[in-house]
Amino acid sequence: MQRVLRLVSNQSSQSTGAAPPILQSDDDLLDAYSAAVTAAAERVSPSVVNVEIRQRPDNRQPSPSRPMELRGSGSGFVFTPDGFILTNSHVVHRASRLGVTLPDGRSFEAHLIGEDPDTDLAVIRVNADGLVPATLGDSKSIRVGQLVVAIGNPYGFQCTVTAGVVSALGRSLRSHSGRLIDDVVQTDAALNPGNSGGPLVTSRGEVIGVNTAVILPAQGLCFAIAINTAKHVAGLLIRNGKIRRGHIGVAGQNVTLQRRLVHQHSLAVTSGILVISLEPKGPAHRAGLREGDVIVAYGSHPVASIDELHRLLTEEQVGTKIELTLLRSGEKLTLEVVPEESARSAQALR
Repeated sequence: MQRVLRLVSNQSSQSTGAAPPILQSDDDLLDAYSAAVTAAAERVSPSVVNVEIRQRPDNRQPSPSRPMELRGSGSGFVFTPDGFILTNSHVVHRASRLGVTLPDGRSFEAHLIGEDPDTDLAVIRVNADGLVPATLGDSKSIRVGQLVVAIGNPYGFQCTVTAGVVSALGRSLRSHSGRLIDDVVQTDAALNPGNSGGPLVTSRGEVIGVNTAVILPAQGLCFAIAINTAKHVAGLLIRNGKIRRGHIGVAGQNVTLQRRLVHQHSLAVTSGILVISLEPKGPAHRAGLREGDVIVAYGSHPVASIDELHRLLTEEQVGTKIELTLLRSGEKLTLEVVPEESARSAQALR
């Protein structure tokens, strides 16, 4: 078979007296790729765990067709020496019992520290010694086309390694709670059921994402929550056991605004949020909103969709009075609303 040689450097050495360009064969390049994947896997695999879940399906009596407990599994990775583990919220949600199996074969009962369905992240903890924490990288430093490695336990096969590239950055992904997760990393490193919660790492073995989803039946459309998001969420979960987010008690849908109204009121958006219903005695109801109103701004921020409003309803907004701009029967109005902590984030966790 003919071997193809490629130039590593294109700098000329004819007139400078420099050393001639180094030639590398395809075999050498493939060996370098393999070495990078191998090194990353060897560095991170000791931190990757198998998360085992047991869940009570309901309060009904068990039967041959309705077992006492449902079982499942996912992945996670140790990120502190004292046993904190990152995984996905959808892996551990509503679990009655959690177990963790380490790469060395040891198994431990795990406890849920907190979960955040809105970012599909959760922190659990085991009481074990000899843990190897993964090195967390910076998801802002990665580039499209960069080599990445995914490690997890698809279908229970522990520490399975797949490799690919960063396909895109800054994606948004709909979480199980319905909110959009921003700044998601898209990759073509193969993911399968059971990979959820495992790390996506660079060739240096630094974690830059938490694997969370794959688009089926497409191939090569896989997603990971950026590690910078995970660091922030994990810190709050460890400290508070929950993530506080605001809500104003509105159910709505995105609608296109009439051009006449956009020009008449000098609006910065061409669409808004049509209020379909209001939570009785909720913040929006107390502020005077009505069904049929169209929200077009939250404070100084124009809002063209429900997702944009969700992004603005952060922890800092809870209990703070803010102006809500809306259209009612063609007229522009401003009301003052005080967001409250959402019921989901206010629930105590195990």
